[in-house]
Amino acid sequence: MQRRNFMQKSVLGGASLLTGAALKANPVKTNDKTGEDLAPSKPFNLNYGIHDGMFHENAGDNFLDQLKWAYDMGFRSMEDNGMPGRPPAEQAKIGETLAKLGMTMGVFVLDKGGNDENSTTTGKPENLEIFLKGCRNAVEVSKRCGSKLTTVVPGDFERNLPIGIQTSHVIDALRRGAEILEPHGIVMVLEPLSDDPDLFLRTSDQAYMICKAVNSPSCKILFDMYHIQRNTGNLIHNIDLCYDQIAYFQIGNNPGRNEPGTGEMDYKNIFKHIYNKGYKGILGMEHGTQNPGKAGEMALIKAYRDADNFL
Repeated sequence: MQRRNFMQKSVLGGASLLTGAALKANPVKTNDKTGEDLAPSKPFNLNYGIHDGMFHENAGDNFLDQLKWAYDMGFRSMEDNGMPGRPPAEQAKIGETLAKLGMTMGVFVLDKGGNDENSTTTGKPENLEIFLKGCRNAVEVSKRCGSKLTTVVPGDFERNLPIGIQTSHVIDALRRGAEILEPHGIVMVLEPLSDDPDLFLRTSDQAYMICKAVNSPSCKILFDMYHIQRNTGNLIHNIDLCYDQIAYFQIGNNPGRNEPGTGEMDYKNIFKHIYNKGYKGILGMEHGTQNPGKAGEMALIKAYRDADNFL
């Protein structure tokens, strides 16, 4: 499941957003046969962030209702890649709902156009300006929804330029972006990806070097464990190497990009390691659900309870 699919779900799911009911989280019914109420669950040991559509079978298509239902299930955060594409009123409504529930907003993707035609690796002034415009827009989105984290993908590898020249162009662009974001306390998180072999940024050590060179609290790493597993593996070792520059994690098992327990990755040990590092931030649930329907969503929650049971 690629990022564009998550973004499409987020934007489409916003159509009914403003028709939500009361903001107070309520007990939810999970057994259609008995009608038995399930009391709100305790929060998890780590702070996992849902996305729009993840619990639509149980909570309905309204994203505000999904947030309240997820709160009752113990989740305390969300992320929304497509937030900049939502109308400003919807962005503000999400922010208000999160604040009233005591939940936190994770990342949204900084809008800079495509990775190929607008790559910052090229050094082209027009591409730089598109990126900086995205940074300025991120400030306004942040004010409305409450997020202080925005995902940045530098773009495609420029085959006509040496890797060192491309890297310097990316560093220069990120420094300019940090000048815009830093006064507002917003952190752009660089995400190495595995979806497309043409992408410039692919490994955590590469992102680490760039963040050290930018040298700003507003430029850190988004350590997506699904992508790092596919590109390099050795997750715990790479987390340790890069930890001082990691500001955000994302989750997805491999193969399949679904919940913990559905692939080769031992998320119980990974979560325990991250917890023992003292990490207090959000871990975005940027993945699908292995099984369909209400039962599949409940199985996803159980998978997180099992993986989070490391103390």
